[in-house]
Amino acid sequence: MKKVLIANRGEIALRIIRACKELGIKTVAVYSEADVDSLHVRFADEAVCIGPPQSSESYLLIPRIISAAEVTNADAIHPGYGFLAENAEFAEVTKSCNIKFIGPEPDMIRKLGDKAFAKHSMKSAKVPTIPGSDGLVESVKEAEKLADEAGYPVIIKATAGGGGRGMRLVRKKSDLEKMFNQAQQEALAGFGNPGVYLEKYFTHARHIEVQVIGDNHGNVMALGERECSIQRKHQKLIEESPSPAVSEKLREEMCDAAIRGAKKVNYQSAGTIEFLFQDNKFYFMEMNTRIQVEHPVTETVLGIDLIKEQILVADGKKLSFHEGKMKLRGHAIECRINAEDPEHNFRPSPGKISTFHVPGGPGVRVDTHAYAHYVIPPYYDSLIAKLIVHGKDRQEAIDRAQRALDEFIVEGIKTTIPFHQKVMKNKAFRAGKFDTTFLETEKL
Repeated sequence: MKKVLIANRGEIALRIIRACKELGIKTVAVYSEADVDSLHVRFADEAVCIGPPQSSESYLLIPRIISAAEVTNADAIHPGYGFLAENAEFAEVTKSCNIKFIGPEPDMIRKLGDKAFAKHSMKSAKVPTIPGSDGLVESVKEAEKLADEAGYPVIIKATAGGGGRGMRLVRKKSDLEKMFNQAQQEALAGFGNPGVYLEKYFTHARHIEVQVIGDNHGNVMALGERECSIQRKHQKLIEESPSPAVSEKLREEMCDAAIRGAKKVNYQSAGTIEFLFQDNKFYFMEMNTRIQVEHPVTETVLGIDLIKEQILVADGKKLSFHEGKMKLRGHAIECRINAEDPEHNFRPSPGKISTFHVPGGPGVRVDTHAYAHYVIPPYYDSLIAKLIVHGKDRQEAIDRAQRALDEFIVEGIKTTIPFHQKVMKNKAFRAGKFDTTFLETEKL
C-alpha cells in the first residue's frame, strides 16, 4: 500500500493522514469547494475537489471519489466513519476497480448492516441478545404477540437503520400499530428498506461497547470497553474507557462475548460491538463495521494506534499486538465539541471562528480540523473537535477534562463546551451513576 485516498472530511480525515504519514504512505484528500480551506486539504500530499459548496452530498458521490483515486493512482481508500464507511456498494465498487478498501469485505458490511442478521449471528455465537424478535417483524399482529411476550415498553427499529432513524419507542399496546407503521415508513424513506424488528426497551440501561479488531490470519482481539451512555437523541456526546459500571470479571465476559461474535462472522478490520447494560447483565444491540468517533479513548488507555492497525490489517499484515500485552492504563474521557448551541436545543451554529485556542498540558489530546478564522460550513456534521483526556484514574480524568474545557476557547460561534463543563461538575456523572436517560433526568 503506497497511497491512500481518504473519502471523508474534517478531523477524521486529518487523523487518517497523520497515521499514513507515520507509516510512510502518501495521502490524497477529497474536498468540496466549501472545504477548500480545511486542514485535511492542506496536509494531504494531494487534494482533489469533488463537489460544489452548496451540497451536503459531495462526499457521498461515489463515481467522483473513485475517479479521484484513479487519477491520483491511489491504491487504497479509507472511508473514515460515516455513511460511506458502512456502504457495501462503495466497498464493492472500490474493490472492482482494484483499489483496496480499508475496512471489512463488502459482503460483511452488508450482512452486519442488517441488524436482524447481526442479532441472529450473535445469538448463534452464544452472545446475550435483547429479548424480542429473532428476525424481521412482518405484521402488526406479529409485533403485538412479541411485545406481549417481552413486556412493554418495546422499541421498533429499522433493520437498515442508524442514528435514531426508523426507530419508535412504544410504551403501551394501544400505540403499537401506529408506531409500527411509522417506523416502516421512515425506514423505507430513509434507507430504501422497510424492514423492522422489535426488542424489549430497557428504561435505565447503559450503552457500553467493545472495540474489536481482526486480521486475515485468524486473529481477533477485544480491546476493552467504552462507556457511551451520555447521549442526546441516540447521538453520543461523551465517551470514556473503562466504564465505571464494569468490573474486571464483567469486562472479561463482555470481551469474550465480543470475540466469539466477531469470530462467528469471520470479522476482519476494526469494528465495534455495542451492548445495552442493565441490572449487571449485558445484551447485544448492534455491530458497527467501521472505526468509531470515540476510538481515541481506547487508544489512550491501551497506548495503541487503531487507525494504523486498521491500515496494516487491510494491507494483509498481522495484528501487531496480542492479548497478553493489552492492559488498561488509567482512565480516558472524550468530549465531542460540536458547533451547536446547547442553550437553544443544540441547534447548529455554523459560521466563522474568530478565536480558537486548544488546551494542552499532561494527558490532553485534541483532534480537530478547525482553527482561528476557519469558516464552518452549514452543510455537514457539526463536530469540530474531540477533547480526549487521560488520568491515572477516573477522578483525575474528570478533573483534567474540567481544566482542559476551561482552557478551550472558541469564539465567533456557539459550541457544546459549556454543556461539557456542566456535565463534568454534575454529581451523578462524577459518581458514575448514570444511564442513557441522563439528559432527561439531570438538570444541567
